[in-house]
Amino acid sequence: MSVRIELSEDKLIAYLEGELDHHAAPPIRQQIDEAILQHKPKKLIIDFEALSFMDSSGIGLVMGRYKTASEVGATLTVQNISAQVYKVMRLSGIDRIAVIKLKSQMRG
Repeated sequence: MSVRIELSEDKLIAYLEGELDHHAAPPIRQQIDEAILQHKPKKLIIDFEALSFMDSSGIGLVMGRYKTASEVGATLTVQNISAQVYKVMRLSGIDRIAVIKLKSQMRG
């Protein structure tokens, strides 16, 4: 599991890659939080396109990053998620705190 963080104007984009589980989540959370607190973006985007697996740790990762982003006044978007992950995020209520974009919405 890895995360690549890019800063573009007022956006911080965290590209997740690999398998996100309870072992991989803590260092990823730390890296994203450090970048948020250092750069204080207006928008945080977490990109799931290269994620091959996610357990419930992914929900915790998103919810915690929402809290950190909110502390610096940033909004949250979760993008490039699969239909299956979308269902899990909706059930957990993430759609009430973040914009969620399916992979199919990102094309075209």
